[in-house]
Amino acid sequence: MTLWLPSASAETQEEPFDDAPLSDIVEYPEWFKKSFLDLPADLAEAVDAGKKGIAVYFGQKRCPYCKRLLEVNFGEPDIAHYTRTNFDVIPVDIWSVEELTALEGETLTERDFAAREDATFTPTLMFYDAEGRLALRLRGYYPPFYFRAALEYVVGDHYKREPFNVYLARGDETLTFEPEDLVEEAFFSPPPYQLDRSVIPGDRPLAVFFEQGQCHACTILHGHTLTDPAIRRFFEQLDVVQLDLRKETPVITPDGRRTTAAAWARELGLFYAPSILFFDESGKEIIRVDSVAHFFRLRNVLNYVANRGYLYEPEYQRWRSRYGF
Repeated sequence: MTLWLPSASAETQEEPFDDAPLSDIVEYPEWFKKSFLDLPADLAEAVDAGKKGIAVYFGQKRCPYCKRLLEVNFGEPDIAHYTRTNFDVIPVDIWSVEELTALEGETLTERDFAAREDATFTPTLMFYDAEGRLALRLRGYYPPFYFRAALEYVVGDHYKREPFNVYLARGDETLTFEPEDLVEEAFFSPPPYQLDRSVIPGDRPLAVFFEQGQCHACTILHGHTLTDPAIRRFFEQLDVVQLDLRKETPVITPDGRRTTAAAWARELGLFYAPSILFFDESGKEIIRVDSVAHFFRLRNVLNYVANRGYLYEPEYQRWRSRYGF
């Protein structure tokens, strides 16, 4: 497989879908490994079979984003073949109390392992190389063009030389389109972007939108997801700013540092637009949505943030199972 980096034209592949919980249980592809959940043994078997390593898949039984990955991404013959050739995929249910042995030898439940590894959104995939080193974490659903790039990033050992967002940015440099203005919303605060909460706390949580011009997924966010009245009401309860992750716009970060939007995005490891990061009143990051998110997922995250669910339940998925929509 040759280097395949995402472009604006490729983004037309991804359109909105219903992200409410499924009525039917998600079925794994038959080629997912029937694992005894002993990850050191799984890795050894994969390496003995000549593979690059293993990919741990964190999912839920009725997760529409998981179904999207399994049917759309793995429905592409080249993606399925490339994944199967290079990795054994080990499925983990983020709610299961079955025991699992992690790569360092610790025994814990699948649920506790998912919480430890910050599998906040399903599907999450963690790619480990032959030495058991974490090469890449994909948290949430990404369209096929991002997924292809992620596979190539790991298989080509690029993770040993550069972060994934830097790898993707090299593809952006080859694009020749003129950058477009971002789509604005009434609840966005205007510049200057003085977001410092390290000395004087804010009155409300803060949401920071990282977007870019010529971004199909950003257009879907504004023209589809953000038209929902409940979502807009939640955002109106927060301080909200919008930054272009490609521009050197001056920013003072929530922890009081002077930087630019582009430099901050690189530091945060962001590679997907749009990404929305949420910070508490003191400037600590609460949660980020940096993968595909439509009505149901974004409403739950906003409910968690706007109603300060993070104050009494730091693990978002456990909060959602008790109090979410």
